[in-house]
Amino acid sequence: MRNIAIMASGSGTNAENIIKYFSNKKSAGVKLVLSNRREAFVLKRAEALHVKTCFFDHNDFYTSAKVMNLLIENRIDFVVLAGFLWLVPENILEKYKGRIINIHPALLPNYGGKGMYGEKVHEAVIENHDKESGITIHYVNSHYDEGDIIFQARCRVEQSDTPDILAARVHALEYKYFPKIIEELILNLPNPA
Repeated sequence: MRNIAIMASGSGTNAENIIKYFSNKKSAGVKLVLSNRREAFVLKRAEALHVKTCFFDHNDFYTSAKVMNLLIENRIDFVVLAGFLWLVPENILEKYKGRIINIHPALLPNYGGKGMYGEKVHEAVIENHDKESGITIHYVNSHYDEGDIIFQARCRVEQSDTPDILAARVHALEYKYFPKIIEELILNLPNPA
């Protein structure tokens, strides 16, 4: 069985959905949830589902080996960013090359980059009168939202949409597809040496 770590900065609805999806799977399970925000609700969601959690600060992530050591100690095979807002340091990117992914609430390459997350993305889509939006699941590299695209799903944007209404439609796509794509990628990983 493969071990998944989820990194998240917010409320953790995607993390909860992924944990529940893998709770009865033989392919993989969520072993660890990490957050760079001590008060992030994702930590409470994970604890309620009996998943180990850890808070880390800027120094833990970028200067010390704390986060890398946690990933190694917990035998993490695959890392999922689910609403995580920091760039991942090179040492983790190198160790998890081809095994670290992110989800973005828009159709990249549009509406990506630093500062483009959550409601800001949906506001921009509506302001530009786009006819569709959606989700992009992509590999993580050293730039915001620029890793190779793995999967996209689309939804319509109605003239009457508010950012909240559009967000609900995009969230539905996230909940439907993110766990399935994670599972497909894990099933296609080479066997460990």
